[in-house]
Amino acid sequence: MGLSNSSTGKKVSNNSKDFSNFDFTVAIAGNPNVGKSTIFNALTGLNQHTGNWTGKTVENAAGICSYNNQKFLLVDIPGTYSLMADSEEEKIARDYIESGKANATLVIVDATLLERNLNLVFQIMNLTKNVIVCVNLLDEAKKKGISVDLDTLSQILGVPVVGTIARKKKTLKDLISTISNVCNNKLNFSPNTIDIPLNDNKEFLDKVFDKAHEIVSEVVTVKNEDYNERNKKIDRILTSKKFGIPIMILFFCLIFWITIVGANYPSEVLSNFFAWFEPILKNLFICIHTPSWLLSLLFDGVYKTVTWIVSVMLPPMAIFFPLFTLLEDLGYLPRIAFNLDKCFKKCHSSGKQSLTMCMGFGCNAAGVIGCRIISSKRERLIAILTNVFVPCNGRFPFLITIATIFFTSAASAGESLKSSLIATFIVFIVICIGIGFTFLTSYILSKTILKGATDCTLLELPPYRKPQICKILIHSLLDRTLFVLGRALSVAVPAGILIWLLSNVQIADNSILYYIASFFDPFAKLMGLDGYILTAFILGLPANEIVLPIILMCYTGAGSLVDMSSIKALFEILSTNGWTIITAINVMIFSLLHFPCATTLLTIKNETKSLKWTAISFLLPTIIGIVMCMVINLIYNVVLLF
Repeated sequence: MGLSNSSTGKKVSNNSKDFSNFDFTVAIAGNPNVGKSTIFNALTGLNQHTGNWTGKTVENAAGICSYNNQKFLLVDIPGTYSLMADSEEEKIARDYIESGKANATLVIVDATLLERNLNLVFQIMNLTKNVIVCVNLLDEAKKKGISVDLDTLSQILGVPVVGTIARKKKTLKDLISTISNVCNNKLNFSPNTIDIPLNDNKEFLDKVFDKAHEIVSEVVTVKNEDYNERNKKIDRILTSKKFGIPIMILFFCLIFWITIVGANYPSEVLSNFFAWFEPILKNLFICIHTPSWLLSLLFDGVYKTVTWIVSVMLPPMAIFFPLFTLLEDLGYLPRIAFNLDKCFKKCHSSGKQSLTMCMGFGCNAAGVIGCRIISSKRERLIAILTNVFVPCNGRFPFLITIATIFFTSAASAGESLKSSLIATFIVFIVICIGIGFTFLTSYILSKTILKGATDCTLLELPPYRKPQICKILIHSLLDRTLFVLGRALSVAVPAGILIWLLSNVQIADNSILYYIASFFDPFAKLMGLDGYILTAFILGLPANEIVLPIILMCYTGAGSLVDMSSIKALFEILSTNGWTIITAINVMIFSLLHFPCATTLLTIKNETKSLKWTAISFLLPTIIGIVMCMVINLIYNVVLLF
């Protein structure tokens, strides 16, 4: 990852050698959702993703900030409510603060929730000297009629206190100036710590809560005691037992429908463009006397695989990610987690698993890393093993494409609205199946190989915030869409070459791919699939994005993709090769329930440090997917008999 020097804009690679040239180290700590990463980004010029829910930062990130010809290494440690428990983020935060590596520790607090945030401030003050308190979100406090006497707060705590609005860089000038003065010993202060050891949890916390309440009553003035009433009214609806789940379902259906309808047109435009550009580019290669076999490899194998991924998968991602990020920025995702919390508790797993599951919708590998926020090793393993049951952004375009291809083509002409609604409904049902298996598998694991008591979990509902549309578009399109597309293209090129070789290298008048598919065909038929489909899933291990292109290349026989300028063309290719509605359903089910991609498997290996759990994470969803497809296919065939 590149690090940007905020004063010069130069790139500095993230390794210890480049970080050896700095003057001071500053740790940045705070509760989740107080703007900690936003301040870190503003000071360092980095682009750590900030979101309106907990669990964003689960490991230390570092960046360089220059001020007055000095360089400050800022370390963004995980957001945490306390340093007394055993969760991964709390261990990382406490270990770093206790290590003494930092010349100063900057504690970010929320101006609207000062009493609660002071708990962490006192814990850090008891662990280290040179503490600076940053009272952030003063703009939100002002809107709610809350004012904080920063000077009095500084006198009571005995440490420097600075007020900021993280999203406005000009408010950070006093902050970096204070950091510089503290690091250079230009400020004299004496922290008023609590003379009780941190390991005496009960007595320490009782003292902290009493002290925090006393401080807030002295430094905080509230003009309107009902300032939070609007948020409470909204939450009574969005998190209610009666309306919470239905509204959540409505939101997801709306997102999927907009994605499906909106993606059709740009997909067709891109497909037509690539079809027009292909002969032009091909003629250039012919002019330089490119051998025919290499020409076929480049265009029938690589070009058509790559352009298919761009034309079919880019538009859905470019629509889905901004919409999903919008819900995140608004603060609605924590409400989804809250609505699902009781379900996970009934499965004897952590309520925080609902958060990691939501992360999995973006990327299963990210969801696995996010499981670090779960303190119990048993519950963390359950969350890791079941995260793959929610479709990631690599599988969403595939599911949407299959649903659109079949249910749009099956619908009558002129009923595009009806077709898109049907496709949306089908995709949503598949997602619900995945969530259902998340609950079921979590429960089974908690009763078998991962038995144990369920830990108590605290879920925070952050305030609703006005979304930053520009940042949403930049983050979702650049950081997510293009990143995922780039990863897909990086594996599409070698996969296209491999499939072309398997399709074109002949043994006894048949391609290697034919023999591989023929070997798997009898077993695949039991699943309602065929040998080529199952082979495509196996060869698509590097990334889910390339499964459908592989299937289409297999059906061409010679490894050459036909012109796919419309959804109708895709439907004709698949239906010609024996696909029916039941085939599409089983393909979608197996796309949902099969082994994780290679990136996720490597992440699981890194997180668990175990080949055993990595193997289980591979086999568990795959076995469930095979059994599900066989059962669906059996029921379908039995119904046909009658």
